[in-house]
Amino acid sequence: MRQGPGARLESAEAVALLAALAQPTRLEIFRLLMRYRPHGLAAGDIGRLLAVAHNTLSAHLAALEQVGLLASRREGRHIIFAAQPGPADALLAYLTESCCTQGPIACPPAAVTVPARREPVTSERPLRVLVVCTGNSARSIMAEAILNRESLGRIEAFSAGSRPQEAPHPAALGLLEELGYDVSAMRSKSWDEFLGLEAPDLDLVITVCDSAAEAQCPVFPGAPLRAHWGLDDPASAAGPAAAQRAAFLQSYRHLTARATAFVNLPFEQMSADELAPVLAAIGRMDGATPMTLERAA
Repeated sequence: MRQGPGARLESAEAVALLAALAQPTRLEIFRLLMRYRPHGLAAGDIGRLLAVAHNTLSAHLAALEQVGLLASRREGRHIIFAAQPGPADALLAYLTESCCTQGPIACPPAAVTVPARREPVTSERPLRVLVVCTGNSARSIMAEAILNRESLGRIEAFSAGSRPQEAPHPAALGLLEELGYDVSAMRSKSWDEFLGLEAPDLDLVITVCDSAAEAQCPVFPGAPLRAHWGLDDPASAAGPAAAQRAAFLQSYRHLTARATAFVNLPFEQMSADELAPVLAAIGRMDGATPMTLERAA
């Protein structure tokens, strides 16, 4: 694809870009990496966050890189991929060319992002986030794992339930372990554990199920900000084992989309009033329950 100031797509180039994005996994790969700009992700991390097998992922990454939507660079044993917004901007300009104007819209200069991973940080006081659902067995457990790993030290995440199960759902733990998360210390627990004198001051409480959001939430130490990211319960999926696994995979992907949008915010520099509407917008992402959409309206 042509690069540089004033670059303009030809119809064949636009078709190639549209074709590359006209596949669900490739579209999600590009959206994920756009959230990480200007940084990139290792191929293995992309596969983990989207729960996509390595062989399948390689083909999708190659297709996106071929049309210029991604760039890659080897870093030791890893290949780092970063989104290139220039072609996407040019495609948008091509699609809206001459719309409401007398002349064509000039494409912006292409900004090339050099693939590089975000470095972990050492924080004396990371943002403390409690993820709550009723049973603390599936959605909140997965969200806790994703936030702790993806925040690279900027967030300390916990999870709890209003009426916790005896243990996390085996399908949730199995999926997390399969994707490389450490599940050895994960357990279902009551939100009462975060109310005592020894409980940490919390900065944010996120509810991920509607029933927990409707419950009378206690007053947690620290008077935390609250957000609702309601998702359907994968544990309620009926049918054969394949259908149940599909439900957990879908829930995991919805949670990774929200978590990666959150961890790439400059939340350390944001006030509660600035952060609240952004968290609400994150809650409206694909998969949101009707209650979430209503609350965020």
